[in-house]
Amino acid sequence: MGVAIRTAGEDDREPVVRLLDEAFQDDPVSGWVFPGAEYRRTTHSRLMAAFTDAVLTEGRIDVTEDGTACALWLSVPAADPAGDHADHAADEEPAQMREAVDPDNERVELIARLMAEIHPADQAHAYLWMIGVAPGQQGRGLGTALIAAALDRCDRAGLPAYLEASNARSRVLYERLGFEFTGRALTLPDGPTMWPMWREPRSALR
Repeated sequence: MGVAIRTAGEDDREPVVRLLDEAFQDDPVSGWVFPGAEYRRTTHSRLMAAFTDAVLTEGRIDVTEDGTACALWLSVPAADPAGDHADHAADEEPAQMREAVDPDNERVELIARLMAEIHPADQAHAYLWMIGVAPGQQGRGLGTALIAAALDRCDRAGLPAYLEASNARSRVLYERLGFEFTGRALTLPDGPTMWPMWREPRSALR
């Protein structure tokens, strides 16, 4: 049976934020950014809301028709060697994110800066920022269906795709979908490891 997928709109904002908050409560990276279960329970959703708002404005959110899984995608252009203004604006974004989400938590800003340092800049690509599946619905192939649909779009457009795996289990899933580890892992200070992964479009490989 196929999985029905649609593009989320503004009316989906709150359900998407709630879904991401629930899906990432036990994620090792979320646990590092927001240490302590109670602190994470009361604060984590603010970061998920900021991510959701950014992608609703600048990218695309795919959601299953039943609302139990979603994927946040951004289209990232190749870096402009003369884009000093854009570089300056991007440099300010982590601090702005921290101020909006949790001003006293320096890890909100730090992880954004560390991830930006390892993000490929020389090629335009589709960036899978986040993918979340409701805790009670995991293992049904919903995440795979969401990613496969987006990768099909990438293949038709001849566009590479990029993501960071936040745990070893998800890394294996992404490898099955054609992603390869870039060779430069990100180990957070006193925290977990993230694996940047890249996938060339299948149309370009033929």
